[in-house]
Amino acid sequence: MTDSGTYTPPEVWRWEMESGGRWAKINRPIAEPTHEAELPRGKHPLQLYSMATPNGQKVAILLEEVLALGVKEAEYDAHLIRIGKGNQFSSGFVELNPNGKIPALYDTTTGLRVFESGAILLYVAEKFSQFLPNDLASRTEALNWLFWLQGAAPYLAGGFGHFYDYAPEKFEYPIDRYTMDVKRQLDVLDRELAQKRYLAGSEYTIADIATWPWFGNLVRGSLYDAGKFLDVESYRNVQRWAEEIWERPAVQRGRKVNRTWGEPWEQLPERHSASDFDELPTAPG
Repeated sequence: MTDSGTYTPPEVWRWEMESGGRWAKINRPIAEPTHEAELPRGKHPLQLYSMATPNGQKVAILLEEVLALGVKEAEYDAHLIRIGKGNQFSSGFVELNPNGKIPALYDTTTGLRVFESGAILLYVAEKFSQFLPNDLASRTEALNWLFWLQGAAPYLAGGFGHFYDYAPEKFEYPIDRYTMDVKRQLDVLDRELAQKRYLAGSEYTIADIATWPWFGNLVRGSLYDAGKFLDVESYRNVQRWAEEIWERPAVQRGRKVNRTWGEPWEQLPERHSASDFDELPTAPG
């Protein structure tokens, strides 16, 4: 161990100061809104309130995949929620998602709110009967992996990502602890993908759509800049899967939605029409 000093927890923990780090201002121990603000509403059936974090990418990718199949009822408006500025703590957003986290979806045709990325994927897949198999065995396998990801992502994001990338100080114990978990998760995926094309079998499903923004971006070098540290090149089956999904046009579109960083041709802060993508600058080459 190389950590300096020993922390003794107080008898009763109290929130007295920000924890530090890049995202300190979005963390707080209370759930009530910080300010009054209504959410914007577009003209399409589905209203998405999000940002292009891995969790946000999931929903936009699925909606673009459904639209690519010609399902016009899946048209949507994607409104940018700037989490660094605390937009997710507005009264309008907290009414939609009491947990105050992106993404959140409002379906104008049913009047239903849907929050938590996995729940949104399941809702959209069932609503349009796409990307979720009908037969019990295949559906169960897809849901196995959907819920696996919902449990696995916090180890990658709040655990490894926080202590390796975001934390204001680096400590050996938490980095070692969560690196071990992430490498185990990569090994789980690699062993499964050695036997099948996609997570649920031969069919591309919401299990892949949920998992790719996290683990696909990780092994492609687009998340935490930790590829060499994690030796991601050794997970060859995950690499193959990640590259195949990367090539899908709907994935290329969905990952740009509500994005405000990176190259100009990768950023579509708000999406209100399919033609919005045509207005982006052209990528070189």
